[in-house]
Amino acid sequence: MQTSSLNSILYPAFQATPIATAIYNTSITPSHLPWNTYNYCNAPHVNADNYSLSHPSDSSVTSLAFVVMIMRHHKRTPDNLYPSEGSLNPHGGWDCSDVWTHSYAGPEVPYVYTQTSTLADHPFAERMWAGTCDAGQMTRAGLEDAVRHGQDFWGVYHSKLGFLEHVSPEEIYIRTSNEARTHHVAGAMLYGMDPNTAGRHWPVHTQPANIDSLVPSYVCPAAGNLRAAIQATPEWKDHLVRYESLQRRLDETLGTSGMKDWNSWYDHFFDSFTARTCHGHPLPCNTSGACITPEDAETVFAIGDWECKWVHEAKYPIPRFDTLYIFNAAPQAHEYVQLTFGVFFAELVHTFQSLPSLWQWNGSPMSHVASGTEDDIRSGSAIVSNPSTKRNASSASGADTASKHKVHMYVGHDGSMVRLAAGLGLGRTTGSLRWPAMGSEIIMEVWLATTADDSDRPFVRVLHEGSPVSPPLDWIPLDEFVRLLEHIVPHDLRGACMEVD
Repeated sequence: MQTSSLNSILYPAFQATPIATAIYNTSITPSHLPWNTYNYCNAPHVNADNYSLSHPSDSSVTSLAFVVMIMRHHKRTPDNLYPSEGSLNPHGGWDCSDVWTHSYAGPEVPYVYTQTSTLADHPFAERMWAGTCDAGQMTRAGLEDAVRHGQDFWGVYHSKLGFLEHVSPEEIYIRTSNEARTHHVAGAMLYGMDPNTAGRHWPVHTQPANIDSLVPSYVCPAAGNLRAAIQATPEWKDHLVRYESLQRRLDETLGTSGMKDWNSWYDHFFDSFTARTCHGHPLPCNTSGACITPEDAETVFAIGDWECKWVHEAKYPIPRFDTLYIFNAAPQAHEYVQLTFGVFFAELVHTFQSLPSLWQWNGSPMSHVASGTEDDIRSGSAIVSNPSTKRNASSASGADTASKHKVHMYVGHDGSMVRLAAGLGLGRTTGSLRWPAMGSEIIMEVWLATTADDSDRPFVRVLHEGSPVSPPLDWIPLDEFVRLLEHIVPHDLRGACMEVD
């Protein structure tokens, strides 16, 4: 497979210090730029050429014991559609004829796959582009990026470190959302690790769509109120007023006037523009000849980065809109992340707590442990601060099987990644947290290290987009890391979600 190569266009984000370079129109980062340059079309990720390993102070690393990898799916068609989508795309539309999206219940039935098409005389044909792609569908180019991602992952954890021995369900546990594109990326990642996986059966674990913690999609009215409060802050209102002329021009060109989902933030425009530029499609032009300009797109990308930060991050300086330093966060951001992603953080707690051999290395059980039913774990109410509570290794994420696997791989969405990064505080140390790119990844490695007193202790090392993060998460004792995760989860998450004025 060969990834299509487009001429590189670099869009500077809103000017910070230094100017942040970003790529929005090719999966291949130009060779004259650092390998870890922000590339929205295909995020930097672990690879053998740039993987390095330090060790905790006063310790020597002995062996890698466990890996958790959480990633966003790779690139796809737009997921948010204009009222007249058909007229805002090239005549040929989007082509997905080279991607077979299988959907069947087996094992005895034929391998059925879908082929999307729209009849020319369909009365609502104008609402969809021409061609063979559905909204939010994995494209061939996205599939190829995911295969390469899998090759690079295997290049580190097999070829370089010798950690993974086989690409098998016994070594690699996979969890995705219910969206088909996350299943497709999981399969492409496996194929990249080992082409012999083609045609094999492999379990991909999901949760019920209405309570999936990875999206997340569980109902939390209190979080909805927090989101409304965030969008009522003076800073949020100010950024909408400041760019009224841009909003008006976008609405007039794209037919989105009066549509709340398009007018209350720039998320939908960001998605629509980046899906096009990442696939080499032109920015949309309407039938009267009015077009979205590259300058319009650059501004939308920068606004999108700021909105992403403002909703999800906490403890940033007041934004300076006069110089376009929009790296702030709402005062409600921390609690919003706790409520909307607390169930997943609780699942991570149980995953790490279900590694009995590592806790034996550590010499003593956790002081902050969890117990409870599966419903307790889903809601987060199982997280308690009680040294005498017996640890329960079961969880909705499959943590009861963690000790049987070497790798837990999760394939989610941008909402998954930004909440995970914000909850871990990854943007607070660097100020560089941006809209999660396609294929964005966060990896948590558990290493055994020999300390100065010759005792062995497990440490966690966190990597973001292929690079180690800043202290303390570059090397943190496993028990401290689990306590950090516990502190993100409200004591009674379900009750907190339902507590509204």
